[in-house]
Amino acid sequence: MKYLFISALIASPVFADTCPPAKDYSAELAELAIAANKASDEREGRIVSDKMWDVWLRAPDEASQKKLDYGMRQRARNDFTGAYQSFDSLVSYCPLYAEGYNQRAFISYLTKDYAAALDDLNSALKLSPNHVAAQSGRALTLMNLGQLAEARLQLQAALKNNPWLSERALLDKGAPLAIKGEDI
Repeated sequence: MKYLFISALIASPVFADTCPPAKDYSAELAELAIAANKASDEREGRIVSDKMWDVWLRAPDEASQKKLDYGMRQRARNDFTGAYQSFDSLVSYCPLYAEGYNQRAFISYLTKDYAAALDDLNSALKLSPNHVAAQSGRALTLMNLGQLAEARLQLQAALKNNPWLSERALLDKGAPLAIKGEDI
């Protein structure tokens, strides 16, 4: 019994440092994508978008939720270095949680490190292929990298999941991602 207790004490830090697998919310997000496409106006579409964010921001456990929330507070204070470190810690702790990559990508985007943002967005989308925010973030990142055709395709894919994204204006005539010949 004594050895069992000692073994448990030795093993417990390993368990404390392990993130549980991210829950699969794909069915809930698919329903929200349907609701977004059925929304009759922008107000209704924004409500659905907010519900999508509520899902993405559900971290796998309390420790990861604290890392996510803290990083977001840092970002809100424009502490991009601190936020990046928090999201980096989140990704290290929960490498299968797409939102960790998406949030770290957003910090890279805000600091104009588009290559790093693109890497993280690609990782987020591998884990959650229909993550609308990662899709639109990837479109914006590609646009800033001058990869307009790929950016356009990525934004169009995002809009299939949520036609109410504000980024949709980038496809309008005269906008950066307008289809050639329709850009004037």
